[in-house]
Amino acid sequence: MCTLISKYNVAGPRYTSYPTVPYWDQEQFYLKDWKKTLQDSFRESNTSEGISVYIHLPFCESMCTFCGCNKRITKNHEVEVPYIQSIIKEFVLYNELFDERPIVKQLHLGGGTPTFFSPAHLDRLLSGIFTIAKQAPDCELSFEGHPNNTTKAHLAALATHNFTRVCYGVQDYNEVVQKAINRLQPYQHVQKATCNAREEGYTSVGHDIIYGLPFQTQDDVIHTIHKTITLRPDRIAFYSYAHVPWMKGNGQRGFKEKDLPSALQKRKQYEIGKTMLTKAGYVEIGMDHFALKTDALYEAQQNGTIHRNFMGYNAAKTQVMIGLGVSAISDSWYSFAQNVKNVEEYQQLVDDGILPVFRGHILTDEDLIIRTHILNLMCTFATSWEESSLYFPELPDVLIKLKELENDGLIEIYPKKIEVTKKGRPFVRNICLPFDMRLQRKKPETPLFSMTV
Repeated sequence: MCTLISKYNVAGPRYTSYPTVPYWDQEQFYLKDWKKTLQDSFRESNTSEGISVYIHLPFCESMCTFCGCNKRITKNHEVEVPYIQSIIKEFVLYNELFDERPIVKQLHLGGGTPTFFSPAHLDRLLSGIFTIAKQAPDCELSFEGHPNNTTKAHLAALATHNFTRVCYGVQDYNEVVQKAINRLQPYQHVQKATCNAREEGYTSVGHDIIYGLPFQTQDDVIHTIHKTITLRPDRIAFYSYAHVPWMKGNGQRGFKEKDLPSALQKRKQYEIGKTMLTKAGYVEIGMDHFALKTDALYEAQQNGTIHRNFMGYNAAKTQVMIGLGVSAISDSWYSFAQNVKNVEEYQQLVDDGILPVFRGHILTDEDLIIRTHILNLMCTFATSWEESSLYFPELPDVLIKLKELENDGLIEIYPKKIEVTKKGRPFVRNICLPFDMRLQRKKPETPLFSMTV
């Protein structure tokens, strides 16, 4: 395993989309084309499967130095109402493109810190959204919760809108690690937030744990997972810290490279954590995710409906995902569009009646084929080209590149399909790389992605 880690520890995408954002063809992207693909996709899928909505709430009171998300650090809570008003205005602009009322199948509040907003203001936000759209009978509504400031009032306010899922950012319980990433939160806060959610009727409580953090040791991971298991969250995201300090303004400069575990140490952290979670009854779902067999994500994996997009792994697929708020990304399946990243610019655009999109990508026929293969690998650890529509001219070259991974026991190649072995699951990002035609044709000259191991 050590040799494999050294061999395959290369920079690579996490594949929440294909093409990945750095490879979007922005020169061929026009807002009118984005609107057209969105309208077509909405007509095809709204009645049958509904849409997903992601709402980006960027405000945080303090900077967590492990975070690469778009955020605005402030203690001024007067920003809440104007921002909510802008979100609702943006959704109105999208609704004007549709010829029927949107049916929301999934809605997620991300950040930033969604619980930076008061319960009353979150209620105002959701009331505004569901005045415009209606909920599907089996709608899944979820939010990212900060254990230090998610109150019972937050949970209750969201529960009135049928929220049933919350994911708490735990990261690590060692105080030295917490200080390094500027995220001080004792176990008691996580325990209280978890219990409060269950008392309010939330049926899926998730915890996020990160390995590979500064000053983090294998014993720290063991301790954190042991404490996590005592709370029995329904889902656990156990993922590698993505060190990308070259990204402007992401805050990942609060510690030195030497403070980070090596690639080998990170992989040992992952392996011991995975073993502990498996022994505790958690099943590996996709990449870096684990769930109890009673959770909807496990059921989705078993019946083949699991999906991956900019919101991560989901129990159901929707063809349309609308991203609201600064930096949010929307997906019509045939195209992507990303909002501007500055709060003031975003608010001005929506006030002027303009969708606040600043870049995007219209998928080509090849993109759609490659996207399907990469989604299959990321979600089900297998893909095939038995259907002629999933064959593409470069596939023989891809299979040649995959041969070495087969020789290392990471995949099995058949005449018209490939399957990822259990040994190969930690390397699924590497297995996707040969399929990534845009990356293969143009290797990046400067760092773009985190390391795969």
